[in-house]
Amino acid sequence: MKNYKFIWIILVFIIFIFLVFFYNRLVSLDQKVKSSWAQVENVYQRRADLIPNLVEIVKGYAKHEKELFIQVTEARTKWQQAKTIEEKEKAADQIDKIIGRLLFIVENYPNLKASENFLSLQDELAGTENRIAVERRRYNLAVEQYNRNAKAFPNLIFVRIFGFDKEKNYFQATEQSQKPPQIKF
Repeated sequence: MKNYKFIWIILVFIIFIFLVFFYNRLVSLDQKVKSSWAQVENVYQRRADLIPNLVEIVKGYAKHEKELFIQVTEARTKWQQAKTIEEKEKAADQIDKIIGRLLFIVENYPNLKASENFLSLQDELAGTENRIAVERRRYNLAVEQYNRNAKAFPNLIFVRIFGFDKEKNYFQATEQSQKPPQIKF
């Protein structure tokens, strides 16, 4: 009788260890997704911080482009006020389009294109756009890993029991980003 009791204790202990392992794995993957998205936001913030400097330099050369400068400021404000991932992505997409228009305007001002400050900021902005792409990819990889684990047995039981997200959303480009930006003159 004592042997059965000992075996049950060992069995319960082993099951407990597996439960802890699966739970901790889901917590780890959930945090990785959140951390990855935070890094995407970090790089978006870097871009949002660079834009006012770029606008100020362009403003000096292109005084009649006032409407565009207002749009840049409004888009940046929308991004900073966005709460959800979807809102942030929509605002970031709007910033992408405005930056395209801003850089198109620069083509009309040869002196601006030769400005050291402008060239430096343009390089920083290009580097930041590359960082955004890299961080979006890392975020999607973290989401893919979480979703794969959350849907696998026995993890899916723990997802339901402990209230984890059944599935995380991938970053997806908006429909608007599929179209080239409209350049207004």
